[in-house]
Amino acid sequence: MSRKQPAPPCAQWMAAGARGASGRPVGSTVPTGAAVSAQTPRPAMEARSAKALTWIPAIVPATSVCTAALSPTAASGPEDVALYVGLIAVAVCLLLLLLVLILVYCRKKEGLDSDVADSSILTSGFQPVSIKPSKADSPHLLTIQPDLSTTTTTYQGSLCPRQDGPSPKFQLTNGHLLSPLGSGRHTLHHSSPTSDAEDFVSRLSTQNYFRSLPRGTSNMAYGTFNFLGGRLMIPNTGISLLIPPDAIPRGKIYEIYLTLHKPEDVRLPLAGCQTLLSPIVSCGPPGVLLTRPVILTMDHCGEPSPESWSLRLKKQSCEGSWEDVLHLGEEAPSHLYYCQLEAGACYVFTEQLGRFALVGEALSVAAAKRLKLLLFAPVACTSLEYNIRVYCLHDTHDALKEVVQLEKQLGGQLIQEPRVLHFKDSYHNLRLSIHDVPSSLWKSKLLVSYQEIPFYHIWNGTQQYLHCTFTLERVSPSTSDLACKVWVWQVEGDGQSFNVNFNITKDTRFAELLVLESEGGVPALVGPSAFKIPFLIRQKIITSLDPPCSRGADWRTLAQKLHLDSHLSFFASKPSPTAMILNLWEARHFPNGNLSQLAAAVAGLGQPDAGLFTVSEAEC
Repeated sequence: MSRKQPAPPCAQWMAAGARGASGRPVGSTVPTGAAVSAQTPRPAMEARSAKALTWIPAIVPATSVCTAALSPTAASGPEDVALYVGLIAVAVCLLLLLLVLILVYCRKKEGLDSDVADSSILTSGFQPVSIKPSKADSPHLLTIQPDLSTTTTTYQGSLCPRQDGPSPKFQLTNGHLLSPLGSGRHTLHHSSPTSDAEDFVSRLSTQNYFRSLPRGTSNMAYGTFNFLGGRLMIPNTGISLLIPPDAIPRGKIYEIYLTLHKPEDVRLPLAGCQTLLSPIVSCGPPGVLLTRPVILTMDHCGEPSPESWSLRLKKQSCEGSWEDVLHLGEEAPSHLYYCQLEAGACYVFTEQLGRFALVGEALSVAAAKRLKLLLFAPVACTSLEYNIRVYCLHDTHDALKEVVQLEKQLGGQLIQEPRVLHFKDSYHNLRLSIHDVPSSLWKSKLLVSYQEIPFYHIWNGTQQYLHCTFTLERVSPSTSDLACKVWVWQVEGDGQSFNVNFNITKDTRFAELLVLESEGGVPALVGPSAFKIPFLIRQKIITSLDPPCSRGADWRTLAQKLHLDSHLSFFASKPSPTAMILNLWEARHFPNGNLSQLAAAVAGLGQPDAGLFTVSEAEC
């Protein structure tokens, strides 16, 4: 007969625990006698229990019997390991995801540096495009497309001129000449751009400022320049930016732009009797370091008179607010801005790029603005009605350009030569009327004797395309000759009249006036090609005339000969007064400046080596 195996201690403890749950003490009483064992049959144990035996109660603790099976620490060990492994796996996954995001960001950032052949990148939100090193198969090349928010990039290497004809080469100690920027893609090599962090910060600081830049390219010019300088021009607007030599620090290359804004696109607050006299122009990017003043040229329509006008140069900050940075007539040599005001243009010296406008406030009723009057009519008349549109514009090139482009879209033609009217600050409206219309051929549909344009619509200067329309109706479809008079006048002020007499079907005698003249070719000229004065001769003039001369043969006499002696204090405040005079001469006389007259003025100073300054067109 097989004997039962003894139950393990844990089973005994669990059994005792079960009995304890029924009302007995938890634990078992273990006799001291060795006869009591698990192998003793139950009847024998019951018989023995009746005898008087001595019992010693003993409590068997759980930790001494079932430590390995019931210990909480031992039971939870594998679960902790699994938890730690899971946390480590999650951390590794997050780290890998972060690395992937960083790589994707870097790839996208590098994608912005790709070659851009289409200038639409400049007009669709103005996302920045920086300079990217060229490929290995194109040595000494780098794509030049402007980044409107990039501040600087470092340049190292040689610059070579583009030879358009047999012109002399000027050997400079600091490198060759930078070639002009044409209409196609131009490239230039560089080796060490600025750090990505600085470039990214500069983009963020200026990107919002350019959201209101014009979307078209006809009112924008841009180029890439170094210490040799250059020029930006917006054709047929009278707006240009001259970047003199050494205005950009050596070793730097700047991508600079010039834009013309429509008044309705830029909110320029005007107080009281203030009026906008010039176009609103931006040059930038703002914040770039300049070591010499650049010269911004723009037209104005004011009749300059110190007794009649209080003129101020306004500049817009990156936050959008406008402030007066210069009060003309009260300039100080220490100012960052200076303005040379002439009959139809102003030349602004500035070492800080930004958005500018010339604003005037009338001091008396004698203050007047020049208005240009233009008459347009349809090229082809397919109906009995015929409209004559009379425009009243600021007498500036940019306003004329806008109207000419609009009329080309409308199919209009100029039917009379433009006239100029002086519009005074008298609070009187502008009136327009048509007279002497042959009643046998035409019938006027005007119900009143004249039309009016309110004074403030004109004086404010922020409204474009101000005009009135006179509608005539032909009595017969065969009528083609039109003869009448159009009067335009300010109440109690100046007036102009037009004698209209032409054939509406074939007369195009004024069509050539719609052809806008080109201003110096390409909008961007880089290096010596942007200047009338040859670089080497310019340097000789500066070296000779900057030092004071007891006999008066220095830059002061040159300023007097060029009728710039009213700006002597400003010129004297600059490191090179002669350079300032020559820069202003370049801004005033490009592209049709007469070098012979300048050479005669320099030669007449009485310098012993004046023959060195004699120049001719052939030498340029």
